[in-house]
Amino acid sequence: MGGDPVTLFLSGDVMLGRGVDQILPHPGDPALREAYIRDARAYVELAEETNGLIPRPVDFRWPWGDALAVLEEAAPDARILNLETSVTRNGDVAPGKEVHYRMHPANLPCLAAARPDVCVLANNHVLDYGRRGLEETLDALVGAGLRTAGAGHDADEARRPAIVPVAGDRRVQVLSFGMASSGIPKEWAATAARNGVHFVAGPSDAAAAEVVARTRQSKRPGDITVASIHWGSNWGYDVSRDQIRFAHALIDGGVDVVHGHSSHHPRPLEVHRGKLIAYGCGDLVNDYEGITGYEAYRDDLRLLYLVSVEPGTGRLREVRITPLQSWRMRLRHASEEDCRWLHGLFERIGRGFGTRVDSAPDGTLIVQPA
Repeated sequence: MGGDPVTLFLSGDVMLGRGVDQILPHPGDPALREAYIRDARAYVELAEETNGLIPRPVDFRWPWGDALAVLEEAAPDARILNLETSVTRNGDVAPGKEVHYRMHPANLPCLAAARPDVCVLANNHVLDYGRRGLEETLDALVGAGLRTAGAGHDADEARRPAIVPVAGDRRVQVLSFGMASSGIPKEWAATAARNGVHFVAGPSDAAAAEVVARTRQSKRPGDITVASIHWGSNWGYDVSRDQIRFAHALIDGGVDVVHGHSSHHPRPLEVHRGKLIAYGCGDLVNDYEGITGYEAYRDDLRLLYLVSVEPGTGRLREVRITPLQSWRMRLRHASEEDCRWLHGLFERIGRGFGTRVDSAPDGTLIVQPA
């Protein structure tokens, strides 16, 4: 089918709480209940020890850095990001969790600076400050005019896809859900009488059939459907057979793009029946700069995924990936050497999926269907 493609910006984890919140104009209470760090400002200090002083307060655009110009030039039709942060002043931390993320509601202009069309919320941090914290998060995002998917005041709202109108009287519908493998407690699942997330226990055939049935209920002819999934462990490049089978079942059932996230670094890309599966997009914005122990994964490198699909069919035309680096809690363009490292990584982890990655002269990574 001809016509201009529909271009999607797919973001990995955006974690504007904790240390990032502390450098913004309206930092919230820095107190933490982590085992080793009790003050969120310590994460800022770790980043400064690694890469130099960070001015405080920064403006709301600071954490996005060079990413904003890339997005402005690309002008995607829909911007979809995983907001892995509660937006609340509530101090009641969720029990049984080691790490808690929240940003002050007055810092929402930082999120708005990236102009997201959909904030997917079915992840393992959106209820870090309890159900009251989720209530405030949902109200704050709606009050800021931001669409959400994957969490809600009840199960119907949590499961409802977000709809983004795009040019040519077309739509992008985004369904968000999260799995236990990413650390989401099953108790966080929304019910008819309780707020929470769209929770799926695991990548089973029955779960895939349920997701497919739900997307078909809301999909119109010509819609582009994105299934945004928070799943899997934080580290490692392996993708389980169950995840692969689940992703294939979604595509076979009519989903056009599978947008995976949770791992702190990218996982393989696959083109299945002409459509894109991103098993893990990695982190985009967080306060991890000074944290050591996983340097081999180069989690300081962050990626912008621009996915172009055919209108009407949803078949992949091209993925353009812009490599960035987190430096002083701000995204800057990655070096030539780091771009080459990422190219080699995608070639290596993509071999089992038949994915070919090319490099443009500016370091952009390009994936096209075979």
